[in-house]
Amino acid sequence: MQVDLVNELLDKLANRELTELTVSKEDFLSFRQELVKREDFKHFKGTAKHNGITIYTYLDEPRS
Repeated sequence: MQVDLVNELLDKLANRELTELTVSKEDFLSFRQELVKREDFKHFKGTAKHNGITIYTYLDEPRS
């Protein structure tokens, strides 16, 4: 997954333009590499699903 696309999707999730974001197993490492660089990293919650799918949501309060 391209860096520009990752940041665009994360911004949309943070701005509530998206309610959730699905990331495939193939895209997970490149996605996470950009996610952890963000200042609001702790607001993103990833939930693992079957077949390596991860569903991300944005939280109002940062996780601990």
